[in-house]
Amino acid sequence: MMARRLLTILGQHYMHADCRHIHLPANQRGRCSLSSTSRSCYIHNLSGETDKYNGIFVDIGQLAVDITDEEFTKVLSTSMHQWEFEKRTAVWLHVPIQHSRLIALAAQHGFAFHHAEDQHAMLKRWLDKRKGDATPRFATHQVGVAGVVLRENTKQVLVVQDRHKTYTTWKFPTGLSDLGENIGDTAMREVFEETGIETDFNAVIALRQHHNHPGAFGRSDFFAVCRLTPKTFDINPCLHEIIDCQWIALADLGKSADITSITLRIIQLLEFGLLGGFSHIDLKSEEIASVYKGLKYTLFHRPFDIDSGRSGSQS
Repeated sequence: MMARRLLTILGQHYMHADCRHIHLPANQRGRCSLSSTSRSCYIHNLSGETDKYNGIFVDIGQLAVDITDEEFTKVLSTSMHQWEFEKRTAVWLHVPIQHSRLIALAAQHGFAFHHAEDQHAMLKRWLDKRKGDATPRFATHQVGVAGVVLRENTKQVLVVQDRHKTYTTWKFPTGLSDLGENIGDTAMREVFEETGIETDFNAVIALRQHHNHPGAFGRSDFFAVCRLTPKTFDINPCLHEIIDCQWIALADLGKSADITSITLRIIQLLEFGLLGGFSHIDLKSEEIASVYKGLKYTLFHRPFDIDSGRSGSQS
C-alpha cells in the first residue's frame, strides 16, 4: 500500500493513496477517514524551520533518495496545503543533488530556482498573496580585489601582465574573493600566488562597481583596490597566470601607453598619498561586534580621532 511505502521512507505515518487532504481542527489534524470504511490514516507534512519572515525552510534530504514521483507529489501537495493554511509567506526547498529529479515535480507546484551551487539547489515559492514577492535575488554581485603593492622608499609598484587577457597591459594583481574571505586577505593571497611577493594589508583606497561585467555570469562586479606593503622583494611569478611581472616606478608607469584608465587613476591616488599622506585616501578597517550574537564584521572607513571627531588623523 502507498501508506506503508511512505512509512518505510520517512518513518512517519502518511495519507493513504485514496485519501484527499483537507484542513482539520487542531485537535483532529493529522487524521483522515476513508469514507467507505472505518479505517483511518495519518497525514504527514514535510518538516522545516520557520524564518523570521514567517517563511519555511525545508530540506528535501529528509526524504529517501528512492521516493517515487507519486509519493513525493502527494507529500509535497499535503505540505503545501498546510503551509498555505498557516499563512506562510514563502517556502524554500533545499534540494541535494542526489534528489535533483524531484525539481521538475516541485516546479509543477509553482516552485522556481532561487540559486544553485556545488551539491544543492534552492527552490522557492512565494505564498503571500497580500503583496508581491519580497525575497531578494541571490548573489547580485561578485567581489573582485586588486592588490597594489607600493614600495614607498623607491616609489615603485608591483605590476603584472595577465596571460589570459585578450590585450596586454600592465596591471595590478587581481582576483576574486572566496566565500568567507576578507578582502585584505584576498589581496595578499592573489599577490603571493601571482608574484611570490609576501605583503601586509594597509587599507582600501578605492572601490569600483561595474554592472553587466563580462564573465560575471550576469552578476554585477564589486571591486576593492587594496594598498599593500611588501615584506619580500624577489619576484617569483606564476607563469600559468602571468607573462611578466616587474617593479616599476610610479612616474614611468603613469606615462605608459600600456595601462587602463583604472590603473592610471590608482597611480594618481598613490602619488597623492605619497605627497600629502595616505590618511587622506585610506579606508581603514576595524572589527566590530555584530548585532547577531557571536558574530563580528569588518567596517571600512576614513581614519579619525574618536575624541576630537576630526577626520583624517592617522589611526
